[in-house]
Amino acid sequence: DEDTFSDVFCENSEKLINVHLFALAAKYYSLSSLGVCTPLEDLLEALRGDSQGTTGIKTDEFMNNKKSHEVQVMSEVVDKIANYCGIKQVIDIGSGKGYLSSFLSMQYNLKVYGIDSSNTNTNGAHERNRKLKKHWRAYQNRGKANLKSQSEKPLNNDSSFQSQDQVTIQDLVPSCGFTEVATSETSKQTEVDLVSRTQSDESKLSEEVLAILNVLPADAAEVFSSSHCNWGELCEEEKMQRKMTSLKAKASKLSESNLYFPLTSCITAETELSDIVTDLEDCMMVGLHTCGDLAANTLRIFTAKPEIKAVCSVGCCYHLLSEQFENQEECPEEAWGFPMCQYLKDKGWCCGRNARMSACLALERVAVGQMLPTESLFYRAVLQVIIEEMYGVTKSDRHVGKIFSKSSSFIDYVRKSLKKLELDDSKLPDSHIMDYYEKYKHRMNELEAFNMLKVVLAPCIEVLILLDRLCYLKEQDNIAWSGLVKLFDPVKSPRCYAVIALKKQSC
Repeated sequence: DEDTFSDVFCENSEKLINVHLFALAAKYYSLSSLGVCTPLEDLLEALRGDSQGTTGIKTDEFMNNKKSHEVQVMSEVVDKIANYCGIKQVIDIGSGKGYLSSFLSMQYNLKVYGIDSSNTNTNGAHERNRKLKKHWRAYQNRGKANLKSQSEKPLNNDSSFQSQDQVTIQDLVPSCGFTEVATSETSKQTEVDLVSRTQSDESKLSEEVLAILNVLPADAAEVFSSSHCNWGELCEEEKMQRKMTSLKAKASKLSESNLYFPLTSCITAETELSDIVTDLEDCMMVGLHTCGDLAANTLRIFTAKPEIKAVCSVGCCYHLLSEQFENQEECPEEAWGFPMCQYLKDKGWCCGRNARMSACLALERVAVGQMLPTESLFYRAVLQVIIEEMYGVTKSDRHVGKIFSKSSSFIDYVRKSLKKLELDDSKLPDSHIMDYYEKYKHRMNELEAFNMLKVVLAPCIEVLILLDRLCYLKEQDNIAWSGLVKLFDPVKSPRCYAVIALKKQSC
Protein backbone atom coordinates (compact mmCIF):
# COMPACT_ATOMS: atom_id res chain seq x y z
CA ASP A 1 0.00 0.00 0.00
CA GLU A 2 0.96 3.68 -0.10
CA ASP A 3 2.17 3.77 3.52
CA THR A 4 4.54 0.88 2.92
CA PHE A 5 5.77 2.50 -0.28
CA SER A 6 6.55 5.75 1.56
CA ASP A 7 8.54 3.75 4.12
CA VAL A 8 10.69 2.28 1.34
CA PHE A 9 11.13 5.38 -0.85
CA CYS A 10 11.33 9.07 0.07
CA GLU A 11 8.15 10.85 -1.05
CA ASN A 12 10.01 13.92 -2.29
CA SER A 13 13.15 12.55 -3.91
CA GLU A 14 11.71 9.06 -4.59
CA LYS A 15 15.08 7.69 -3.49
CA LEU A 16 15.36 4.33 -1.75
CA ILE A 17 15.61 4.84 2.02
CA ASN A 18 14.92 1.37 3.45
CA VAL A 19 16.75 -1.47 1.72
CA HIS A 20 15.40 -4.11 4.11
CA LEU A 21 11.77 -3.27 3.37
CA PHE A 22 12.57 -3.10 -0.33
CA ALA A 23 13.97 -6.65 -0.21
CA LEU A 24 10.97 -7.94 1.77
CA ALA A 25 8.53 -6.35 -0.69
CA ALA A 26 10.42 -7.86 -3.63
CA LYS A 27 10.33 -11.28 -1.98
CA TYR A 28 6.59 -10.97 -1.37
CA TYR A 29 5.99 -10.35 -5.07
CA SER A 30 8.09 -13.25 -6.31
CA LEU A 31 6.54 -16.41 -7.75
CA SER A 32 7.69 -18.52 -4.83
CA SER A 33 5.70 -16.33 -2.39
CA LEU A 34 2.57 -15.49 -4.37
CA GLY A 35 1.19 -19.03 -4.32
CA VAL A 36 0.26 -19.02 -8.01
CA CYS A 37 2.49 -21.95 -9.03
CA THR A 38 1.48 -25.60 -9.24
CA PRO A 39 4.01 -27.79 -7.38
CA LEU A 40 5.80 -30.25 -9.68
CA GLU A 41 4.87 -33.16 -7.40
CA ASP A 42 1.17 -32.26 -7.64
CA LEU A 43 1.36 -32.08 -11.43
CA LEU A 44 3.05 -35.48 -11.71
CA GLU A 45 0.52 -37.01 -9.33
CA ALA A 46 -2.36 -35.54 -11.34
CA LEU A 47 -0.85 -37.06 -14.47
CA ARG A 48 -0.82 -40.42 -12.63
CA GLY A 49 2.92 -40.36 -12.34
CA ASP A 50 5.44 -39.71 -9.60
CA SER A 51 8.55 -37.60 -9.19
CA GLN A 52 10.96 -40.52 -9.52
CA GLY A 53 12.84 -40.43 -12.81
CA THR A 54 13.37 -43.55 -14.87
CA THR A 55 16.71 -45.29 -14.81
CA GLY A 56 18.34 -44.97 -18.18
CA ILE A 57 21.05 -43.36 -20.21
CA LYS A 58 23.34 -41.19 -18.12
CA THR A 59 22.93 -37.64 -19.40
CA ASP A 60 25.94 -36.34 -17.50
CA GLU A 61 28.20 -38.35 -19.80
CA PHE A 62 27.45 -36.04 -22.73
CA MET A 63 25.88 -32.91 -21.17
CA ASN A 64 27.09 -30.43 -18.59
CA ASN A 65 25.49 -30.46 -15.16
CA LYS A 66 23.00 -27.67 -15.93
CA LYS A 67 21.79 -29.15 -19.21
CA SER A 68 21.64 -32.67 -17.75
CA HIS A 69 19.43 -31.45 -14.90
CA GLU A 70 17.11 -29.56 -17.25
CA VAL A 71 16.75 -32.38 -19.77
CA GLN A 72 16.13 -35.10 -17.19
CA VAL A 73 13.43 -33.18 -15.32
CA MET A 74 11.65 -31.70 -18.32
CA SER A 75 11.68 -34.90 -20.37
CA GLU A 76 9.97 -36.78 -17.53
CA VAL A 77 7.22 -34.15 -17.34
CA VAL A 78 6.79 -34.17 -21.14
CA ASP A 79 6.53 -37.96 -21.16
CA LYS A 80 3.90 -37.93 -18.39
CA ILE A 81 1.81 -35.34 -20.24
CA ALA A 82 2.15 -37.20 -23.55
CA ASN A 83 1.02 -40.46 -21.91
CA TYR A 84 -1.86 -38.69 -20.18
CA CYS A 85 -3.06 -37.25 -23.49
CA GLY A 86 -2.37 -40.43 -25.47
CA ILE A 87 0.03 -38.82 -27.94
CA LYS A 88 3.40 -39.99 -29.28
CA GLN A 89 4.51 -36.99 -31.36
CA VAL A 90 6.41 -34.05 -29.87
CA ILE A 91 7.36 -30.76 -31.57
CA ASP A 92 10.43 -29.23 -29.90
CA ILE A 93 10.49 -25.51 -30.76
CA GLY A 94 13.91 -23.84 -30.69
CA SER A 95 15.49 -27.28 -30.22
CA GLY A 96 19.04 -25.95 -30.55
CA LYS A 97 21.62 -28.71 -30.35
CA GLY A 98 18.94 -31.33 -29.80
CA TYR A 99 19.67 -32.41 -26.23
CA LEU A 100 16.02 -32.53 -25.12
CA SER A 101 14.81 -33.93 -28.46
CA SER A 102 17.35 -36.77 -28.47
CA PHE A 103 16.59 -37.67 -24.88
CA LEU A 104 12.82 -37.70 -25.43
CA SER A 105 13.20 -40.04 -28.41
CA MET A 106 15.73 -42.41 -26.83
CA GLN A 107 14.60 -42.46 -23.22
CA TYR A 108 10.85 -42.27 -23.78
CA ASN A 109 10.29 -43.60 -27.31
CA LEU A 110 8.56 -40.41 -28.46
CA LYS A 111 8.63 -39.28 -32.07
CA VAL A 112 10.26 -35.85 -31.91
CA TYR A 113 10.57 -33.09 -34.50
CA GLY A 114 13.17 -30.57 -33.36
CA ILE A 115 12.71 -27.21 -35.13
CA ASP A 116 15.43 -24.57 -34.93
CA SER A 117 16.11 -21.47 -37.01
CA SER A 118 19.85 -22.13 -37.08
CA ASN A 119 21.02 -24.54 -39.74
CA THR A 120 24.27 -24.96 -37.79
CA ASN A 121 22.31 -26.14 -34.75
CA THR A 122 20.23 -28.55 -36.84
CA ASN A 123 23.31 -30.10 -38.46
CA GLY A 124 24.97 -30.36 -35.07
CA ALA A 125 21.86 -32.04 -33.68
CA HIS A 126 22.00 -34.68 -36.44
CA GLU A 127 25.61 -35.47 -35.53
CA ARG A 128 24.92 -35.49 -31.78
CA ASN A 129 21.97 -37.84 -32.25
CA ARG A 130 24.21 -40.21 -34.24
CA LYS A 131 26.76 -40.20 -31.41
CA LEU A 132 24.08 -40.85 -28.81
CA LYS A 133 22.91 -43.93 -30.73
CA LYS A 134 26.52 -45.09 -30.86
CA HIS A 135 26.69 -44.48 -27.10
CA TRP A 136 23.60 -46.70 -26.66
CA ARG A 137 25.05 -49.48 -28.84
CA ALA A 138 28.28 -49.39 -26.83
CA TYR A 139 26.26 -50.10 -23.69
CA GLN A 140 24.60 -53.03 -25.48
CA ASN A 141 27.87 -54.54 -26.70
CA ARG A 142 29.58 -54.19 -23.32
CA GLY A 143 26.60 -55.77 -21.59
CA LYS A 144 26.51 -58.70 -24.01
CA ALA A 145 30.17 -59.43 -23.44
CA ASN A 146 29.80 -59.27 -19.67
CA LEU A 147 26.69 -61.40 -19.59
CA LYS A 148 28.45 -64.07 -21.63
CA SER A 149 31.49 -64.06 -19.34
CA GLN A 150 29.32 -64.13 -16.22
CA SER A 151 27.38 -67.12 -17.53
CA GLU A 152 30.61 -69.11 -17.30
CA LYS A 153 31.33 -68.03 -13.68
CA PRO A 154 29.07 -69.62 -11.01
CA LEU A 155 28.40 -67.57 -7.88
CA ASN A 156 29.26 -68.85 -4.41
CA ASN A 157 27.01 -71.64 -3.19
CA ASP A 158 25.72 -69.54 -0.30
CA SER A 159 24.21 -66.99 -2.64
CA SER A 160 20.61 -66.28 -1.67
CA PHE A 161 20.21 -64.98 -5.23
CA GLN A 162 20.09 -68.57 -6.58
CA SER A 163 16.85 -69.29 -4.77
CA GLN A 164 15.08 -66.26 -6.22
CA ASP A 165 13.62 -65.41 -9.59
CA GLN A 166 16.27 -64.58 -12.17
CA VAL A 167 16.63 -61.71 -14.67
CA THR A 168 18.13 -62.42 -18.06
CA ILE A 169 18.31 -60.70 -21.42
CA GLN A 170 15.50 -61.91 -23.68
CA ASP A 171 14.58 -59.28 -26.21
CA LEU A 172 14.83 -55.63 -27.21
CA VAL A 173 11.83 -53.47 -27.99
CA PRO A 174 12.01 -51.88 -31.46
CA SER A 175 12.38 -48.37 -30.07
CA CYS A 176 14.95 -45.92 -28.83
CA GLY A 177 13.55 -46.01 -25.31
CA PHE A 178 15.54 -46.50 -22.13
CA THR A 179 13.22 -47.25 -19.25
CA GLU A 180 13.44 -48.99 -15.92
CA VAL A 181 14.41 -52.62 -16.34
CA ALA A 182 12.34 -54.02 -13.50
CA THR A 183 9.04 -55.33 -14.94
CA SER A 184 7.67 -56.88 -11.75
CA GLU A 185 8.10 -56.66 -7.99
CA THR A 186 10.18 -59.84 -8.13
CA SER A 187 12.60 -58.46 -10.68
CA LYS A 188 12.87 -55.20 -8.73
CA GLN A 189 13.86 -57.15 -5.62
CA THR A 190 16.30 -59.14 -7.72
CA GLU A 191 17.93 -55.94 -8.93
CA VAL A 192 18.24 -54.66 -5.35
CA ASP A 193 19.87 -57.94 -4.34
CA LEU A 194 22.22 -57.73 -7.30
CA VAL A 195 23.37 -54.27 -6.30
CA SER A 196 23.87 -55.09 -2.64
CA ARG A 197 25.78 -58.31 -3.34
CA THR A 198 27.98 -56.58 -5.90
CA GLN A 199 28.97 -53.97 -3.37
CA SER A 200 29.75 -56.55 -0.68
CA ASP A 201 31.56 -59.24 -2.65
CA GLU A 202 33.85 -58.79 -5.65
CA SER A 203 33.22 -62.36 -6.78
CA LYS A 204 29.59 -61.52 -7.50
CA LEU A 205 28.28 -59.82 -10.65
CA SER A 206 30.49 -57.08 -12.04
CA GLU A 207 29.32 -53.46 -12.03
CA GLU A 208 29.19 -53.46 -15.81
CA VAL A 209 26.54 -56.19 -15.79
CA LEU A 210 24.49 -54.02 -13.45
CA ALA A 211 25.04 -51.04 -15.74
CA ILE A 212 23.59 -52.85 -18.73
CA LEU A 213 20.59 -53.96 -16.66
CA ASN A 214 19.96 -50.30 -15.87
CA VAL A 215 20.00 -49.05 -19.46
CA LEU A 216 18.10 -51.77 -21.31
CA PRO A 217 14.44 -51.11 -22.17
CA ALA A 218 11.74 -52.59 -19.97
CA ASP A 219 10.94 -55.44 -22.37
CA ALA A 220 14.58 -56.49 -22.37
CA ALA A 221 14.16 -58.33 -19.08
CA GLU A 222 12.33 -61.57 -18.41
CA VAL A 223 11.82 -63.28 -15.09
CA PHE A 224 12.80 -66.97 -14.82
CA SER A 225 12.23 -69.23 -11.85
CA SER A 226 15.26 -70.93 -10.26
CA SER A 227 13.98 -74.33 -11.44
CA HIS A 228 13.94 -73.09 -15.03
CA CYS A 229 17.44 -71.69 -15.12
CA ASN A 230 20.02 -71.42 -12.33
CA TRP A 231 22.41 -68.43 -12.52
CA GLY A 232 25.36 -70.78 -11.96
CA GLU A 233 24.53 -72.58 -15.19
CA LEU A 234 22.65 -69.79 -16.96
CA CYS A 235 22.23 -71.46 -20.36
CA GLU A 236 24.06 -73.82 -22.66
CA GLU A 237 26.53 -72.13 -24.97
CA GLU A 238 24.39 -72.83 -28.01
CA LYS A 239 21.31 -71.35 -26.34
CA MET A 240 23.23 -68.24 -25.35
CA GLN A 241 24.63 -67.91 -28.87
CA ARG A 242 21.17 -68.12 -30.35
CA LYS A 243 19.90 -65.51 -27.91
CA MET A 244 22.77 -63.18 -28.74
CA THR A 245 22.11 -63.57 -32.46
CA SER A 246 18.49 -62.59 -31.91
CA LEU A 247 19.60 -59.68 -29.72
CA LYS A 248 22.01 -58.49 -32.40
CA ALA A 249 19.29 -58.57 -35.05
CA LYS A 250 16.98 -56.56 -32.85
CA ALA A 251 19.74 -54.06 -32.06
CA SER A 252 20.46 -53.67 -35.76
CA LYS A 253 16.81 -52.96 -36.44
CA LEU A 254 16.82 -50.53 -33.53
CA SER A 255 19.80 -48.59 -34.85
CA GLU A 256 18.06 -48.10 -38.18
CA SER A 257 14.99 -46.52 -36.61
CA ASN A 258 15.02 -42.76 -36.30
CA LEU A 259 12.60 -41.17 -33.90
CA TYR A 260 14.22 -37.72 -33.86
CA PHE A 261 14.10 -35.41 -36.85
CA PRO A 262 16.00 -32.09 -36.64
CA LEU A 263 14.50 -29.47 -38.99
CA THR A 264 15.54 -25.92 -39.85
CA SER A 265 12.81 -23.27 -39.87
CA CYS A 266 12.12 -19.85 -38.37
CA ILE A 267 9.01 -20.03 -36.18
CA THR A 268 6.57 -17.14 -35.90
CA ALA A 269 3.03 -16.89 -34.56
CA GLU A 270 1.74 -17.47 -38.09
CA THR A 271 3.86 -20.56 -38.81
CA GLU A 272 1.94 -23.47 -40.35
CA LEU A 273 3.44 -26.54 -38.68
CA SER A 274 1.97 -28.86 -41.30
CA ASP A 275 4.23 -27.18 -43.89
CA ILE A 276 7.26 -28.16 -41.82
CA VAL A 277 6.11 -31.46 -40.32
CA THR A 278 4.45 -33.33 -43.18
CA ASP A 279 3.03 -36.13 -41.02
CA LEU A 280 1.68 -33.82 -38.32
CA GLU A 281 -0.70 -35.63 -35.99
CA ASP A 282 -2.04 -35.05 -32.49
CA CYS A 283 1.05 -33.85 -30.68
CA MET A 284 2.56 -31.85 -27.86
CA MET A 285 4.67 -28.72 -28.24
CA VAL A 286 7.68 -28.15 -26.00
CA GLY A 287 10.39 -25.53 -25.69
CA LEU A 288 13.37 -25.59 -23.35
CA HIS A 289 14.64 -22.02 -22.92
CA THR A 290 13.02 -20.56 -25.99
CA CYS A 291 14.58 -17.17 -26.60
CA GLY A 292 12.67 -13.87 -26.48
CA ASP A 293 9.47 -13.82 -28.54
CA LEU A 294 9.76 -17.52 -29.39
CA ALA A 295 8.30 -18.41 -25.98
CA ALA A 296 5.25 -16.21 -26.63
CA ASN A 297 4.86 -17.51 -30.19
CA THR A 298 5.02 -21.11 -28.94
CA LEU A 299 1.95 -20.43 -26.79
CA ARG A 300 0.16 -18.67 -29.64
CA ILE A 301 0.75 -21.59 -32.01
CA PHE A 302 -0.43 -24.01 -29.31
CA THR A 303 -3.75 -22.19 -28.84
CA ALA A 304 -4.32 -21.80 -32.59
CA LYS A 305 -3.59 -25.34 -33.84
CA PRO A 306 -6.13 -28.07 -32.96
CA GLU A 307 -3.51 -30.81 -33.46
CA ILE A 308 -1.46 -29.52 -30.53
CA LYS A 309 -3.01 -31.01 -27.42
CA ALA A 310 -0.51 -29.80 -24.79
CA VAL A 311 2.38 -27.40 -24.30
CA CYS A 312 5.34 -27.21 -21.91
CA SER A 313 7.40 -24.07 -22.45
CA VAL A 314 10.33 -22.64 -20.50
CA GLY A 315 11.37 -19.23 -21.78
CA CYS A 316 14.56 -17.21 -21.44
CA CYS A 317 16.24 -14.02 -22.71
CA TYR A 318 13.51 -11.65 -21.54
CA HIS A 319 15.61 -8.72 -22.74
CA LEU A 320 14.97 -9.81 -26.34
CA LEU A 321 11.18 -9.64 -26.03
CA SER A 322 9.42 -7.18 -28.31
CA GLU A 323 7.06 -4.85 -26.42
CA GLN A 324 3.92 -3.36 -27.89
CA PHE A 325 3.98 -0.20 -25.76
CA GLU A 326 7.73 0.37 -25.44
CA ASN A 327 8.03 2.79 -28.36
CA GLN A 328 5.59 5.45 -29.44
CA GLU A 329 6.22 5.04 -33.16
CA GLU A 330 4.06 2.66 -35.18
CA CYS A 331 5.52 -0.79 -35.82
CA PRO A 332 4.17 -3.44 -38.21
CA GLU A 333 4.74 -6.12 -35.55
CA GLU A 334 1.45 -7.81 -34.69
CA ALA A 335 2.41 -10.67 -32.41
CA TRP A 336 4.31 -8.91 -29.66
CA GLY A 337 6.32 -10.79 -27.07
CA PHE A 338 4.80 -8.64 -24.29
CA PRO A 339 2.10 -8.17 -23.25
CA MET A 340 0.20 -11.25 -24.39
CA CYS A 341 -2.93 -11.13 -22.24
CA GLN A 342 -5.79 -8.74 -22.93
CA TYR A 343 -5.76 -7.45 -19.35
CA LEU A 344 -2.28 -5.92 -19.68
CA LYS A 345 -2.93 -4.85 -23.28
CA ASP A 346 -5.93 -2.83 -22.11
CA LYS A 347 -3.74 -1.12 -19.52
CA GLY A 348 -1.00 -0.41 -22.08
CA TRP A 349 1.54 -2.05 -19.79
CA CYS A 350 5.23 -1.64 -20.56
CA CYS A 351 8.33 -3.06 -18.86
CA GLY A 352 11.15 -1.46 -20.87
CA ARG A 353 14.50 -2.95 -21.81
CA ASN A 354 16.24 -2.14 -18.50
CA ALA A 355 13.57 -3.97 -16.51
CA ARG A 356 13.65 -6.95 -18.88
CA MET A 357 17.44 -7.07 -18.64
CA SER A 358 17.09 -7.15 -14.85
CA ALA A 359 14.58 -10.01 -15.09
CA CYS A 360 17.35 -12.17 -16.57
CA LEU A 361 19.47 -11.92 -13.39
CA ALA A 362 19.76 -14.92 -11.07
CA LEU A 363 18.89 -14.08 -7.47
CA GLU A 364 19.24 -17.66 -6.20
CA ARG A 365 22.76 -17.94 -7.59
CA VAL A 366 23.80 -14.69 -5.93
CA ALA A 367 22.20 -15.91 -2.69
CA VAL A 368 24.50 -18.96 -2.60
CA GLY A 369 27.61 -16.92 -3.26
CA GLN A 370 27.85 -16.86 -7.06
CA MET A 371 28.38 -13.12 -7.12
CA LEU A 372 27.83 -10.79 -10.04
CA PRO A 373 30.88 -10.09 -12.23
CA THR A 374 31.39 -6.62 -10.77
CA GLU A 375 34.65 -5.82 -12.58
CA SER A 376 33.29 -6.67 -16.04
CA LEU A 377 30.13 -4.65 -15.33
CA PHE A 378 32.33 -1.75 -14.24
CA TYR A 379 34.39 -2.01 -17.44
CA ARG A 380 31.18 -1.91 -19.48
CA ALA A 381 29.81 1.09 -17.59
CA VAL A 382 32.99 3.16 -18.03
CA LEU A 383 33.16 2.16 -21.71
CA GLN A 384 29.67 3.60 -22.15
CA VAL A 385 30.83 6.92 -20.70
CA ILE A 386 33.81 6.94 -23.09
CA ILE A 387 31.78 6.29 -26.25
CA GLU A 388 29.20 8.91 -25.26
CA GLU A 389 31.72 11.64 -24.36
CA MET A 390 34.41 10.91 -26.94
CA TYR A 391 32.30 9.75 -29.89
CA GLY A 392 28.86 11.20 -29.19
CA VAL A 393 27.26 7.77 -29.54
CA THR A 394 24.28 7.20 -27.25
CA LYS A 395 22.63 4.35 -29.13
CA SER A 396 24.04 1.66 -31.40
CA ASP A 397 22.77 -1.50 -33.04
CA ARG A 398 26.19 -3.10 -32.54
CA HIS A 399 27.09 -5.12 -29.47
CA VAL A 400 30.36 -5.44 -27.60
CA GLY A 401 29.75 -9.07 -26.64
CA LYS A 402 31.94 -11.12 -24.31
CA ILE A 403 35.18 -9.19 -24.61
CA PHE A 404 36.07 -8.91 -20.90
CA SER A 405 37.36 -12.48 -20.60
CA LYS A 406 39.53 -12.00 -23.68
CA SER A 407 41.07 -8.73 -22.49
CA SER A 408 44.37 -8.38 -20.61
CA SER A 409 43.59 -4.94 -19.15
CA PHE A 410 41.04 -2.12 -19.18
CA ILE A 411 42.95 -0.45 -22.02
CA ASP A 412 42.87 -3.67 -24.03
CA TYR A 413 39.14 -4.04 -23.26
CA VAL A 414 38.34 -0.53 -24.49
CA ARG A 415 40.35 -0.90 -27.69
CA LYS A 416 38.83 -4.28 -28.54
CA SER A 417 35.35 -2.88 -27.85
CA LEU A 418 35.84 0.21 -29.99
CA LYS A 419 37.00 -1.92 -32.90
CA LYS A 420 33.91 -4.09 -32.56
CA LEU A 421 31.73 -0.98 -32.51
CA GLU A 422 33.64 0.26 -35.57
CA LEU A 423 34.81 3.41 -33.79
CA ASP A 424 38.27 4.87 -34.49
CA ASP A 425 40.46 4.46 -31.40
CA SER A 426 43.56 6.10 -32.90
CA LYS A 427 42.70 9.49 -31.36
CA LEU A 428 42.36 7.94 -27.90
CA PRO A 429 45.75 7.49 -26.12
CA ASP A 430 46.23 4.92 -23.34
CA SER A 431 46.61 7.68 -20.78
CA HIS A 432 43.20 9.09 -21.67
CA ILE A 433 41.58 5.67 -21.29
CA MET A 434 43.18 5.23 -17.86
CA ASP A 435 42.01 8.70 -16.83
CA TYR A 436 38.43 7.47 -17.23
CA TYR A 437 39.23 4.34 -15.23
CA GLU A 438 40.75 6.34 -12.37
CA LYS A 439 37.90 8.84 -12.40
CA TYR A 440 35.25 6.21 -11.79
CA LYS A 441 36.99 3.36 -9.94
CA HIS A 442 35.93 4.72 -6.52
CA ARG A 443 32.31 4.18 -7.62
CA MET A 444 32.73 0.44 -8.21
CA ASN A 445 31.09 -0.35 -4.85
CA GLU A 446 28.21 1.92 -5.77
CA LEU A 447 27.77 0.04 -9.03
CA GLU A 448 27.82 -3.29 -7.19
CA ALA A 449 25.16 -2.11 -4.72
CA PHE A 450 22.97 -0.90 -7.59
CA ASN A 451 23.26 -4.23 -9.38
CA MET A 452 22.44 -6.13 -6.20
CA LEU A 453 19.21 -4.11 -5.93
CA LYS A 454 18.44 -5.08 -9.53
CA VAL A 455 19.03 -8.74 -8.63
CA VAL A 456 16.60 -8.48 -5.71
CA LEU A 457 13.98 -6.95 -8.00
CA ALA A 458 14.54 -9.48 -10.82
CA PRO A 459 11.95 -12.08 -9.64
CA CYS A 460 9.24 -9.38 -9.51
CA ILE A 461 9.75 -8.50 -13.16
CA GLU A 462 9.88 -12.18 -14.13
CA VAL A 463 6.55 -12.64 -12.32
CA LEU A 464 4.97 -10.00 -14.55
CA ILE A 465 6.20 -11.66 -17.75
CA LEU A 466 5.26 -15.21 -16.72
CA LEU A 467 1.84 -14.28 -15.31
CA ASP A 468 1.13 -12.41 -18.55
CA ARG A 469 1.68 -15.68 -20.43
CA LEU A 470 -0.44 -17.64 -17.96
CA CYS A 471 -3.26 -15.08 -18.13
CA TYR A 472 -3.17 -15.30 -21.94
CA LEU A 473 -3.83 -19.04 -21.64
CA LYS A 474 -6.57 -18.48 -19.04
CA GLU A 475 -8.31 -16.16 -21.51
CA GLN A 476 -8.58 -18.92 -24.14
CA ASP A 477 -11.76 -20.99 -24.41
CA ASN A 478 -10.12 -24.22 -25.58
CA ILE A 479 -7.78 -24.75 -22.62
CA ALA A 480 -8.74 -27.37 -20.01
CA TRP A 481 -5.91 -26.55 -17.60
CA SER A 482 -2.94 -24.22 -17.48
CA GLY A 483 -0.37 -23.39 -14.84
CA LEU A 484 3.13 -22.30 -13.89
CA VAL A 485 5.37 -25.08 -12.61
CA LYS A 486 8.84 -24.73 -11.11
CA LEU A 487 10.73 -27.47 -12.93
CA PHE A 488 14.39 -26.82 -12.18
CA ASP A 489 16.70 -26.01 -9.31
CA PRO A 490 17.11 -22.23 -9.77
CA VAL A 491 20.77 -22.36 -8.73
CA LYS A 492 21.51 -24.79 -11.55
CA SER A 493 19.06 -23.23 -13.99
CA PRO A 494 17.80 -19.70 -13.13
CA ARG A 495 15.03 -19.73 -15.76
CA CYS A 496 13.29 -22.56 -13.96
CA TYR A 497 9.56 -21.96 -14.51
CA ALA A 498 7.51 -23.76 -17.16
CA VAL A 499 4.21 -22.62 -18.62
CA ILE A 500 2.18 -25.82 -19.04
CA ALA A 501 -1.28 -26.21 -20.57
CA LEU A 502 -3.60 -28.95 -21.82
CA LYS A 503 -6.41 -28.52 -24.34
CA LYS A 504 -10.01 -29.48 -23.73
CA GLN A 505 -11.14 -32.89 -25.07
CA SER A 506 -7.50 -33.82 -25.52
CA CYS A 507 -7.28 -36.57 -22.94
